[in-house]
Order: sequence, then structure tokens, then C-alpha cells
Amino acid sequence: MERERSAIVELFTKGHPSREILKILKLPLNRRKFVYRTIRRYKDTGKVEDRARSGRPCSVTTPSLGKVIAQRIRRNPRRSIRKMALDLKVSRCAMTKIVKRDLGMSSFKRKKVHFLSQLVKEKRVARCKGALGRYAVENLEKILFSDEKIFTIQEATNVQNDRILASSPSKVDEKFRYVSRIQNPKSVMVWAGVSKMGRTPLVFVPQGVKINSINYREMVLEPVLKNIGRDMFGGTSFVFQQDGAPAHTSNVTQSWLHDNFPGFITKEEWPPYSPDLNPMDYSVWSILETKACVNSHTSIKSLKRKLCQEWNKIPQKTLRAAIEALPDRITRVIQNEGGYIE
Repeated sequence: MERERSAIVELFTKGHPSREILKILKLPLNRRKFVYRTIRRYKDTGKVEDRARSGRPCSVTTPSLGKVIAQRIRRNPRRSIRKMALDLKVSRCAMTKIVKRDLGMSSFKRKKVHFLSQLVKEKRVARCKGALGRYAVENLEKILFSDEKIFTIQEATNVQNDRILASSPSKVDEKFRYVSRIQNPKSVMVWAGVSKMGRTPLVFVPQGVKINSINYREMVLEPVLKNIGRDMFGGTSFVFQQDGAPAHTSNVTQSWLHDNFPGFITKEEWPPYSPDLNPMDYSVWSILETKACVNSHTSIKSLKRKLCQEWNKIPQKTLRAAIEALPDRITRVIQNEGGYIE
């Protein structure tokens, strides 16, 4: 670890930012905090060694115990700190120190993802390799990324971070203690697109309408897309991106796009099962939902109004940053042989 810290400081003093240091040293993304803290410690003290810690030292921290714990975690990374502390008869505090400080590990939330078969992984790699030039930073200015999402009138919650502070839950008002849920809440499907040059208006799909090739063209492509070249790209041509939904990949839709926007990304070009490569999916929708659905809505009308308000408030620099993250993500898909990158 001392060697890594010295290497980090050496690169920092040569003018490399934190992101570059991670790449140069080939450190995983979960070591970002380690890089930031090492740089901050060097700025504050001029050294890379750990600061002197207060309190009684952990007497059970030995190399042999650390090795045992590392082996257990390697066999099953879902082991909890509490369970390992009980099994090895050490305090939870000591176990936490060994795992976090000595082994350099942190706790991460498991994510729900699409199943990726070997064939899908191979297609993701092949199509990402074929798209490296198209999605280079200098070419991102002319791409419109699009997607659909269903929003409900219910409050959006993050089970990991949505917490309350109190001496006892019973002392907190019910409106803060609970997040109510109902079966089949009212919802609305929304289509939208973003580019480094701007954003489309939100398109709300009428209640009860199932998106197919015909209404996708009538509600989205013809009324919205035909004006984008003029309104967003100054009358110049642009590249249209969409995912692999059936309404998008049908022969009718592909033929219409070929006739009207010949530079669009075809169904044979876009990597399958790849929400991790669409800025709308991996960034923009969650930003909008966090802002617009911080509280429950009493009606679809209220939800739509709030969605429109918050959509227009998202800073353009935020959208640009989300899009500029794409080339690195494409590279990571290739490096991971088509596997998950988040």
C-alpha cells in the first residue's frame, strides 16, 4: 500500500488528475477514495504515511487473521462483517478495521442487471469495437441519445441512502418514518432525448396506449425528431440513437429512419442489452426521477407537471458530462469481454 501511495503522489506532483492516476496505475474504480485521500493527506502533511490514530490499538489485528478473513471473503464476498466477527470470535469493531483498513475493502450494494448470455457478450464486444470511432469524444456533439421510462405517482426511494436521524423511530412523525406503497400505482410512460447541444421536450404516451411501430412514429419520430435538426443542431445532420425495443427495431421503423435520417444507429449497430451505454439510462433518468419524485403525487397531472419542471432545470453541463462518459464505458465493455461494467 505504501508503494501505491508513493506512486500516486509522484503522478500527482507531475500534474496528473485523479482519474488519470486511476487509469495509469490500473486501479479499480472502487479505489477512487484511496487515491483522493492519499492526495489530500499529501497536501495537508507533505507525507503519505497514515496519520497517528487516537484510541486503543486493535490488539487482534494480525497478519494471520487478516489472511484468514481475506480467504473467507474471496470464497464468498457476501459474508457480512457481523457474521465473520461472530465466527472468528473478535469484536465487530476489530473486524471492520481489518476489512476496511488492512484489506482495503468496502461494502457495495448488489445491482439488478440484465442477464448477459455468452452470445450477447460477444455481440456487445463486437459492436463496441465497431463503434469506437463513432463514439469518440470529438464525434459526440452530433448524437441524440433517446429512451423511454415509466414514472409512477409514488415517491422514489433509495433503500441504501433513504434514512432518518432520531434517538428512536417512534419519536419521528409517521410521514418521515414510512414510505407507503400501493399495488399498481398510476403511471405514465415518457420518451425523451439528450445531446451535448440540448434536450428534446418530454413526450408523454397517453394512458392505455402500448408503444408499437405506428404510434412510435406518429407520437415521437415525426413530430419531434424532424424538428431536432433545426432546433438543436442548427439545421445540420445528426445521428439518432435508440435501444433495441421492438417498436424501435421493427422493419417499419428502421425503414422510416433510413429514409429520413440515414445516419441513424441501426439495430445491427447498437449493442444488445446495453442500458449501461445509454446516457439516458445510466444517468439522466435517475437524476430526473430523484428530483421530480422526491414526494408522492396525487395525480398523473401533478406528476407530468413536476417532470417537465425538473427536466428543464437539469443543467446542460450535467447532460454533457453524462454523454462524455460514454467512450470510457465502451472501452470498459471491451476490456470486460462484454460483461457488466457497473
